[in-house]
Amino acid sequence: METSATPTHCPYCALQCGMNLTPAPDGTVEVTERADFPVNRGALCGKGRTAPAVLASSVRLTSPLVREGGVLVPARWDEALDRIAEGLASIRSAHGPDALGVFGGGGLTNEKAYTLGKFARVVLGTSQIDYNGRFCMSSAAAAGIKAFGLDRGLPFPLEDIPKTGCVILVGSNLAETMPPALRYLTELKDNGGTLIVIDPRRTKTAEQADLHLAPRPGTDLALALGLLHLVVAEGRTDEEYIRERTTGWEDARAAAMAHWPEYVERITGVSVPQLREAVRLFCEPEAAMVLTARGPEQQSKGTDTVGAWINLCLATGRAGRPLSGYGCLTGQGNGQGGREHGQKADQLPGYRKLNDPAARRHVAEVWGVDPDSLPGPGRSAYELLDALGTDIKSLLLMGSNPVVSAPRAAHVEERIKSLEFLAVCDVVLSETAALADVVLPVTQWAEETGTTTNLEGRVLLRRQAITPPEGVRSDLEVMHELAARLGVEKGFPTDPEEVFEELRRASAGGPADYSGITYRRLAEENGVFWPCPTPPEKPEGTVDTACTNADGFRDAGAGNADGEGADGARGAGLAGADGDAGAGWGGADGADGAKGAGGEGAHSSAGAGIEGAKGHAGAGADGLYGAKGAGADGAHSSAGAGIKGAKGHAGTDTEGTGTPAGAGSEGVDGSRSVGVGGVEGSVLDVRRPDDPAQDVDAPGVHPGTPRLFLDRFATDDGRARFVPVSHRAVAEEPDAEYPVLLTTGRVVAQYQSGAQTRRVDELNAAAPGPFVELHPRLAERLGAAEGDPVAVVSRRGRAVAPARITTSIRPDTVFMPFHWPGEGRANTLTNPALDPTSRMPEFKACAVRVEAVEAVETVEAVEAVVEA
Repeated sequence: METSATPTHCPYCALQCGMNLTPAPDGTVEVTERADFPVNRGALCGKGRTAPAVLASSVRLTSPLVREGGVLVPARWDEALDRIAEGLASIRSAHGPDALGVFGGGGLTNEKAYTLGKFARVVLGTSQIDYNGRFCMSSAAAAGIKAFGLDRGLPFPLEDIPKTGCVILVGSNLAETMPPALRYLTELKDNGGTLIVIDPRRTKTAEQADLHLAPRPGTDLALALGLLHLVVAEGRTDEEYIRERTTGWEDARAAAMAHWPEYVERITGVSVPQLREAVRLFCEPEAAMVLTARGPEQQSKGTDTVGAWINLCLATGRAGRPLSGYGCLTGQGNGQGGREHGQKADQLPGYRKLNDPAARRHVAEVWGVDPDSLPGPGRSAYELLDALGTDIKSLLLMGSNPVVSAPRAAHVEERIKSLEFLAVCDVVLSETAALADVVLPVTQWAEETGTTTNLEGRVLLRRQAITPPEGVRSDLEVMHELAARLGVEKGFPTDPEEVFEELRRASAGGPADYSGITYRRLAEENGVFWPCPTPPEKPEGTVDTACTNADGFRDAGAGNADGEGADGARGAGLAGADGDAGAGWGGADGADGAKGAGGEGAHSSAGAGIEGAKGHAGAGADGLYGAKGAGADGAHSSAGAGIKGAKGHAGTDTEGTGTPAGAGSEGVDGSRSVGVGGVEGSVLDVRRPDDPAQDVDAPGVHPGTPRLFLDRFATDDGRARFVPVSHRAVAEEPDAEYPVLLTTGRVVAQYQSGAQTRRVDELNAAAPGPFVELHPRLAERLGAAEGDPVAVVSRRGRAVAPARITTSIRPDTVFMPFHWPGEGRANTLTNPALDPTSRMPEFKACAVRVEAVEAVETVEAVEAVVEA
């Protein structure tokens, strides 16, 4: 058994906290601090500390299960895989490929998410694939793309937060959802900054605020517009910034001016003096940030709501400046990477759009298929689940538990039960897996290697620390075996690093460009921020030089040194003297590169790949960086970052996602300002000059992009776009029958649908079950005391849980956590009304009534007697 400590990352939220794992003689696994990882600096929440408990065979699946006579019974792997393949094939034959649904998860590694998207489109030929990350930050993603041309959760690292002057935190209870991140807000206040928290509840996070605004659920859009109105009225706009770096201000300003403070007060319940104080706190410092989470995003107008907060940042000159900007706090462990690489209904790897012909050509070439064979965009997550049992006859599900987590969950459960065939891959027998025809036990975080991308856009390496139990296989093995049974013998490797090398090529030149990232770099550098393109080869004799900007960051670009002697060869990077000492991808890889090529340089047909000796990174006979590179287009990508994108002459790569016109030929500015797609003529470094993590002068090394948009946005003209938005009501307003608003969320000791955390004794002791949080005035009207069971009823169903009476919530609002199944299932109640752009359901606001359970039962008993 392994006995040494393995540095890795937590399996839960998007912080992806660093930790060390050490197997113990008794078969358990010990978690210890990993202080070197900059995100959590050793701190862990209770979920992270107890994560190894789910590794125990007593709480997880260790054998495939198949349904016999209505009951799931153990089976051999071959039998289970054969059943899945036969079930999918027969349905496809009878009803066509779009009768096959695929549903993924935001906790899958990048390698698994990438392979699942490829499996759906290449093996099954179906367009019907989406994932539960649609329920996470899709509204923020859509708004970010509209405004900035690019979506990455945070366009700056977490370390910038304590250094800004003010943070507006909208709809996030960071103290319970990401406890180790709370230190950033504490440090902000210690440094003299201010914190504004916007939440209908006075949460543990709100208690830390200098100003807490408690709007009515579903009115965040009006609140943001009201603040922007005051910014304009008080003359606090940054006119020079608006003129030089944005477009669309006139229309956005006109929309905001229709939301005067008294009108916004009536909508939101937030007083005018509080609105004015929020504007003062946000506008007076030189730098400030707005951070959103699920509160404003999980609404049927979530995209517009986030857009309004972005407009506030743009009007005050906050976006794209050091220590300022808009960011989204991603929720799931790989919510960011999970959608970037192909399991979202409308996207291909590298954050490419599925309906873009150039994107299809690029990815199809990497996959070795005809672009025309790739299906088009499919349904979004809820729409896919709602169609189960109708034109979608079967579902392959990985890493999700929609029976608990989907809106209108009772309906979704019925849709799942109506399927002709359901196959689930999971670690535990979740509520959804319990309905399956076949269940496959798969490896989990500590038993496999793979990458995730945290909320900062930092790509990380999770390392295998222990051997999985006998009878358990990885999701990659599952897809390899199923592909072979369905007639696709090649293209689905089981080695995660081999998958990542293909992912690098598929993402090259796209907005989320991972092509310059390797496992070795991830291990040595504690992660790398995307975009991180593979730079173009430089003419022999050039050398990289670095210059420090006024803001304390530096760009590394092609210098004008004459390249004499050793520096010349080093500066030439990949084209240097056949690479004896520096021919590897970076300085650290040089020796391996030379070895991998048998002493003939890293570009020989012996094919040293990224790390040389391993040599399996090559995308052609000449290796990844050979003359023919990763395809017929030369340079370092098949299409997305070809000659035009790499050199920046035309200003746009073949995807249309690279540098805008005029941005590429300047080299440094082109890369630094856009920070996305292709490799626009230079290497970008936006870390501080004293950061020793990597020699940015090493040949052919792009250091990654911690901070986006510092000079340009990722739009055609490099300007951010104001999007005019106006307030509209929630999809379901309270009325006489349903007079109260329900909002939902998390508690610190449980995670998502609770499928894993509910199997940990320590966490269950801290949070044993659901509850209904209500104000004392509402409880008094009901005649309910603390701990009494109360029923919450919506147009979709009824949930029952103990009352938790507190003044920390608005009198017109009740709150339920969504981690539990059964009669306390909060998502029985929630409204699947969808945002028209992001297709996000409205989890955060629906009309309900609250009843004392005893009263209901008494009425039902009387009615039963009368009927008899």
